[in-house]
Amino acid sequence: MKNISIDRTRAKDFYTNEEFADMLAKAEDARVELLGRMGEGSDFLGWLDLPTDYDRKEFEAIKEAAAKIRRDSDILLVIGIGGSYLGARAAIEYLRHSFYNCGSIARDKHDAPQIYFVGNQISGTYLAELMEVIEGKDWSINVISKSGTTTECSIAFRIFREALENKYGKDGAARRIYATTDRKKGALKTLADAQGYRTFVVPDDVGGRFSVFTAVGLLPIAASGADIDKLMEGAEQAYEVAFNNEGEECTPLVYAALRNLFMEKGKSVEILANYEPSMHYISEWWKQLFGESEGKDGKGIYPASVDLTTDLHSMGQFIQDGTRLMFETILCVDEPREQVVIPEDADDPDGLNYIAGKTMDFVNKNAMEGTMMAHNEGGVPNILIHIPDTTEQSLGELFFFFEFACGVSGYMLGVNPFDQPGVESYKKNMFKLLGKPGY
Repeated sequence: MKNISIDRTRAKDFYTNEEFADMLAKAEDARVELLGRMGEGSDFLGWLDLPTDYDRKEFEAIKEAAAKIRRDSDILLVIGIGGSYLGARAAIEYLRHSFYNCGSIARDKHDAPQIYFVGNQISGTYLAELMEVIEGKDWSINVISKSGTTTECSIAFRIFREALENKYGKDGAARRIYATTDRKKGALKTLADAQGYRTFVVPDDVGGRFSVFTAVGLLPIAASGADIDKLMEGAEQAYEVAFNNEGEECTPLVYAALRNLFMEKGKSVEILANYEPSMHYISEWWKQLFGESEGKDGKGIYPASVDLTTDLHSMGQFIQDGTRLMFETILCVDEPREQVVIPEDADDPDGLNYIAGKTMDFVNKNAMEGTMMAHNEGGVPNILIHIPDTTEQSLGELFFFFEFACGVSGYMLGVNPFDQPGVESYKKNMFKLLGKPGY
């Protein structure tokens, strides 16, 4: 299997070799701090070892539960917010059919339920219309919350738990509810124990945005029919690169060095660009990972994203000619899942015969190259990340690549990458406005 690689050809005009070498040395210092568990937030570094040191017994239990869900459910509702759902959604959207939830695609191609995500906002319209979707179907719930009191998740769980109990009775519903929560305490753990729900663990030393390789991400991913053994193999491959290589051979180190180098040069916004629709939620997962990890103490690179070529017809103008405060990181899938050849038309009414016989991927890659050239000329540095294919191994490698780079980059920035004090501010104001006791 090929590894993820970085091409910085279209970044080199924006720094000197000496500047890059200096920043790479700083990244190495940050890596030593991370691996030595010496920095702030070191009690939340359990994710570092997950690719090689995870609970094998629970891993098998996850696969067993996922198999049951695939057997008895037409639909799985995943209730979670932030890191409790983004990793799973990113994986499912990337690995499964583009129209996974349409009609019988999930069953025909993957022998798996349709999967819908809820509890990641507070929209009554969304919940009501999801109720219509599950009407007359067999369905189950995977509720994911360490505390069991997160407002968005708790509202959704209360509503759908009642609907599940009305359909199957309390005992029947209990056999269809899977709770991923704290090992020992919390409202959800207490309820799960009282009602007899199957439970899985959110480890104490793994924060939500780093939890994709725990039951938080693995249960929904496995329920979709994806191979989580191969996902973990890819993560282990990235682990070996991150732990056992130095300098330019350590790809997450190179990425962390480049983004901090551009920040020092006034590039305060990083745009993650992709050229495959299936990568949209990888970008959303990445935005939470870096935004919540680095955006504190008045510091941080603002993480933004675009889906290309779609957004070239909207955001492309700003990227090309707007304020010069950004750099781009481009995700390139070397071998897409499908290849479509453009047919020839004898009359050529649309003038496309010059690319007849070419694949859409060939056209897409040339659009990517042309866009990078244009943005470079417009003063935007480009970092190109090559992903070999759309397999579980490649995705596992990509997830850990970004997690490791995020930890290194946060320490380079001088912040604790593993807390999120600012997230609590809106909650306090909301609770006060709603009249919650104690606020």
